[in-house]
Amino acid sequence: MSELKYLDLHGDQVAYRDVGSGPETLLLLHGMAGSSDTWRAVLPQLAKRYRVIAPDLLGHGQSAKPRSDYSLGAFAVSLRDLLDELGVDRVTVVGQSLGGGVAMQFVYQHPDYCQRLVLISSGGLGQDVGWTLRLLSAPGAELIMPLIAPPPVVRAGEKLRSWFSAANIQSPRGAEMWSAYSSLSDAQTRQAFLRTLRSVVDYRGQAVSALNRLHLTAETPLMVIWGDQDHIIPVDHGYALCQLRAGCRLEVLPGVGHFPHVEKPAEVVDLLDDFIATTSPAATSPGKTTAATRPR
Repeated sequence: MSELKYLDLHGDQVAYRDVGSGPETLLLLHGMAGSSDTWRAVLPQLAKRYRVIAPDLLGHGQSAKPRSDYSLGAFAVSLRDLLDELGVDRVTVVGQSLGGGVAMQFVYQHPDYCQRLVLISSGGLGQDVGWTLRLLSAPGAELIMPLIAPPPVVRAGEKLRSWFSAANIQSPRGAEMWSAYSSLSDAQTRQAFLRTLRSVVDYRGQAVSALNRLHLTAETPLMVIWGDQDHIIPVDHGYALCQLRAGCRLEVLPGVGHFPHVEKPAEVVDLLDDFIATTSPAATSPGKTTAATRPR
C-alpha cells in the first residue's frame, strides 16, 4: 500500500495517496467511516496505467476532523481545491457509498474537472439505507456511541482479527466493516462521522437525492457497479438510475456486498480499464481556466 502524503488545505491537514502515472487520472472517493485505505486491493493495479489520487475525506482517516461543514457540497469544494494544489485539471471520478454521493455533487459543481463518473454501491440515489445508519443519525446517538466501540472491545477485536489472519481465515467484506466500526472508538472521528451522517441520512433513510439532477451529467460517461448482496444500499438503486439516465452502464456482481472494490478487486479493475478504454472523456467548457493558470 502506498504511503500517505499530507498537505494543508485552508488550515486543515488533508491526507491522500498519489500513485502511478499515465495519460488518465483517477480520483477515488471512499465511503462513510472509511478512508483511502479502502482502495488497497485495487491501487497497485490501477497505478500501473493511471495516476491515482485517493484522499481521506475531511473527518475521515488521517485527515483533520474539524468542527466544520460535512455536507456533500463542502466535500466537493475541498476536492476541487485539492486537485488545484496537485495541479490536476481533469479526472475520472470513482465514488463508493458516501463517496458516490460526493462524486455526483463534484460533477454537478465542477463539471469541467470530470471526464467520467463511476459509482460503486452509491448513496444519493434513493431513500433506502440500512437501519444501523438510520438509528445512528437519530438525536442522542452521540450519547450512546462511546459505548458502541469502546477501546477495550476494539483491542480485543484486533487480537481476534490477527489470529484469524494468521490462520488464513479472511473476509474482505468483514474486514472493511470492522475498519469502519473500530474507527468510531476515537472521539473526534465519532463527532465527524455524526456530522457527515446527519447531512445525508435521517431516521427515514437517505435524505439527499441526486435523481432530480441527472440531466446535469448527461454528457459525462457513467458506469455503475453494484453487488447483488448489498444489504446497506440496495442494488435496486442502480437499476433505477440506469433506467432514468441514458447511456448508463450497469455492472452487477453476483455474491458481492457493499464493497465490490474490496470483495472483487480484479473484476473492478477490469471494469474500470474497459470503461476508460471504450468511452471518450466529457468535453470541457470553452475557455476553461486550468489549475496552472487559475488565480490563487
